[in-house]
Amino acid sequence: MKALYDVPAPAKLNLFLHITGRRADGYHLLQTVFRFVDLQDTLHIEARGDGRIVRATDLPGVPEKDDLTVRAALALQRATGVRAGASIAIEKRIPQGGGLGGGSSDAASVLIALNRLWNTGLDRAQLMRLALPLGADVPVFVFGQSAFAEGVGERLTAVALPERAYLLAMPPTSVPTASVFAAKDLTRDTKPVTIADFSEVLDSRFGRNDLESVVFARHPVVRQASQALARCGVASRMSGSGACLFAEFPSMDEATLAQREIAVKMRVADPDAHRREDSPGSCIAWTWACQGLSEHPLRNWIAS
Repeated sequence: MKALYDVPAPAKLNLFLHITGRRADGYHLLQTVFRFVDLQDTLHIEARGDGRIVRATDLPGVPEKDDLTVRAALALQRATGVRAGASIAIEKRIPQGGGLGGGSSDAASVLIALNRLWNTGLDRAQLMRLALPLGADVPVFVFGQSAFAEGVGERLTAVALPERAYLLAMPPTSVPTASVFAAKDLTRDTKPVTIADFSEVLDSRFGRNDLESVVFARHPVVRQASQALARCGVASRMSGSGACLFAEFPSMDEATLAQREIAVKMRVADPDAHRREDSPGSCIAWTWACQGLSEHPLRNWIAS
């Protein structure tokens, strides 16, 4: 096998996100439920005989040495001693700084795909151990299922979620995750919940996102986007550390209808709409209607 093309890397949503404490090393303790959606990046990976890991497409604002896909490939090389290299190209669709886990998902798909391409034979647990140092969100993409997460995000328990669709709305900004977690006014003492608590609801009506208030205060356009959606009759929640907002719907038809209605209001005939903070066109740059996934599309590429 010399290459793998059209390798999917799906986005994730945090259906809720509670910060329950902070460790002595500065890492935050959290509880969340991850769900994958069918908004995804696409990777094209070709094996190289010279051992080099090469990024074939630039990622604006991200030096190659900091690119999680490059770091993931190097981590697998070091762990297995494989002498092959790889050229990695990415078609980005998941927005950066959106709280949708695009970089983490890309890194996980590189681990999974290169484990297959290089025939290194690591199982899921081994790949998850390689994934954690890359970022707290990376292991769930290797885990491959909707999951209740605890600790720093690495303690994962599979949860069965009902079929749902989602409207995603991205404001014209990106949010640096580190700055949100460093905020002095971030709530860090939310009372822990259990899977049984979540199982009584099984959707985004449960709990809240503790990061929302911090992001809304520091990035007013995200708050304005949430308010604009509410005025359109759409109750939204922020995913991860933002800036992307999402709303849950029983079916793809309903999510698509809501997305179309928002898109129309973003293109309203009022010539002054773009000047008003409360107009969807001024505070929402992109929208998507997405299907919630029951599992990661590469889940069966790994031996459990």
